Parts: sequence; structure tokens; C-alpha cells
Amino acid sequence: MLYVLVAFLISLAITLLLVRFNSLHGKYTADHDITSVQKYHVRPVPRVGGVSIVVAMFGIGVVAALREPGQGGELATLLAVAMPAFLGGLAEDVTKRVRVLVRLGLAMISGAAAFYFCGATLTRLDIIGVDWLLQFGAISLVCTMIAIAGAANAINIIDGYNGLAAVISAMIFAGFAYVSYYLGDRLLLIAAVGMIGAIVGFLVWNYPRGLIFLGDGGAYFIGFMIGAISVLMLARHPNVSAWFPLLLCIYPVFETLFSIYRKRFLRGQSPGMPDGVHLHMLIYKRLVRWAVGSSDVRHKIQRNAMTSPYLWLLTSFAVIPAVLFWQNEYLLMFFVAAFSTTYIILYRRLVLFRMPKWMVIKKRAKIVRRGIKEK
Repeated sequence: MLYVLVAFLISLAITLLLVRFNSLHGKYTADHDITSVQKYHVRPVPRVGGVSIVVAMFGIGVVAALREPGQGGELATLLAVAMPAFLGGLAEDVTKRVRVLVRLGLAMISGAAAFYFCGATLTRLDIIGVDWLLQFGAISLVCTMIAIAGAANAINIIDGYNGLAAVISAMIFAGFAYVSYYLGDRLLLIAAVGMIGAIVGFLVWNYPRGLIFLGDGGAYFIGFMIGAISVLMLARHPNVSAWFPLLLCIYPVFETLFSIYRKRFLRGQSPGMPDGVHLHMLIYKRLVRWAVGSSDVRHKIQRNAMTSPYLWLLTSFAVIPAVLFWQNEYLLMFFVAAFSTTYIILYRRLVLFRMPKWMVIKKRAKIVRRGIKEK
């Protein structure tokens, strides 16, 4: 609990300072674009919330070094190798000019550094044939880099509404913390609970009003930590199924893979081209925006915050079975397939305006009934 509390307090304080003194840095750090396809805020908002999470984690590194010197050194190394990914995203938050491929390249550099300096070696996916290939060092290195950079990019992709990426990431880290505690892995446990505390401290100022955003720096840092912990858990504990971290992270992972398929093969576009038809955007457009249709600023902020809980609920359908069955490979595979199928069905119904009844907001039903009575 000490690590959670320290991370929370540091993150809470740093985020407060960033929000309070926005007038001093907002010219450089705020997102002034409120009209493009993936923008749903109503005023310029600072995009450097990731700074508070990184500072909080370095604070946890200091505490760990004092209490558990061995773990403190390993955690410091893990945080150090995360810096290329974080700084690449932070540079985009400040300059708005860093291309996606550059950020992905820096995230892959972080992945390579984790491979060499932290022992994050991806040597198995529990898939026949693939595991044999991963025994070769070069192939393992490339796959590790892709897995970690992919996780970083996946969190960035789902970071579309207040509290969305942050809460989902906290749920994922909670799953890692539970299994790490069971395994007795102090490094992974400290890293996971530290990230939970840091994210919650940020969330106090992010949700529901959106006073500050994670930004690319925060999303890439969180995604790197998710990817690195996933690989480290498999490398350090052979009894953990490779399907456990996949199911735990299935929403952002599947969102990324489906987006690549949709853009490249269905639309013939570059996967890096932004569009407005991610699942969370469809929920906003098809459900939340219809239910709260006013263009009033207060209602726009309300709609933004109302979108995220749908995805929190969807993610829980993966996180809960992942934690319950983290050693049962076949059940994990079943739930991965079940989640993927559910995602596709839900996506298709939203595209075709066939919203599931359970997703329809009560307020919408009241509006419809009121309209009928008036007629």
C-alpha cells in the first residue's frame, strides 16, 4: 500500500501543478485543435499528464531503493529504458510535429533496451511452431520490440475520451499486480501497483471534466510498461500462460489490429491515418451524442465523460476471466476468441445503427417517450 499511496500523492500533486499553471506552459503543451476528426474536447487542454505519471514512478523507484535495494535498481533500469518511448510521445505533445513512425521507432528502441538490460525476452507465445522460432535470439529480439511498441501504440489509440485509456490501463495493471503477488515477484508487483497509484492520481484531474490529458507521452509510457511487464512475466515465470497478458490487454490490442485491417484492407489507407470510426468513437456518435444532443459546452463535456464507462465495462469482460484463469491456457484462448467475436458483432451493429438494447442510455428512452406524448 505504501507504493500505491506514494505514487498517488506524487501524481496528484504534479498534475495539480500542471493544471494550475497551465497559463505558463499551455502555449506549448495544450491541444488547441478542437475541430479535427479525433478531437472531442471543447477548449485547449494541456496534453502533458504523462509527466506526472513518470515523475510518480521515479518517486516509487526512490522508495523501492530505500526499502528494497535490489528491486529499486531493477525498477530504475526499467524506467530508464522507457524514456525513448515517453520522450518521443512528449515531443509530439509539445511540437505536434513528430510522425507516428518516429514515435513507433523510439518505442521499439525502448523495447530493444528492455530486451538487453531488463531481461524482457519474448521466447514463447504458447503457439506450436512460433515458440520454436522464438528460440532464435534475433527473432526473439524483433518480436519483443514489436510487442512492446505495439502495446505503447495500442494505449495511444484508445486514448480518445476522458478516463478511457487511464481506467482501462489501471484495470490491466491490477490484473498484473494480482498475479505478481501470487507469484511472489516483487519487481513486477511494485511496478504494477506504482502505475495504478500514479494513474489514479492523474485521473482525479482528468475524469470527468478533462482538465488535463495523458497526451502521447503518457499513453506511450503506460503502454510501454504494460508491454514490458507482459514480456517480463512470461520470461520470469514459465507457469504463466502467454494467453494471460493477451486476454488482459485484448481490448487495446484488438482495437489496434482491427484498425490496421480496416484502414489497410477495407479502405486502402495508411494505418497511421487518423479516422473517426474506432469503437469508442462509434459509441460516442451512435449512443451518447444522440442521448445528450445539445451543443452546449457543459453537455459536450458530459458526453465525453459518459462514453468511457461503456468501454470500461467491455474491458472487464476480459480482465476478470484473465485474472481468474491465468494458468488455464484453453480457457484463456476461449475468452480471447469470445471477446474478439463480441467486439466484431458490436462494431458491426453500431456501424449499421443497430444498437444493442443494453447499451441504450435511459435518458434516451425518456426523450423518446416524451416526444410521443407531445405528438
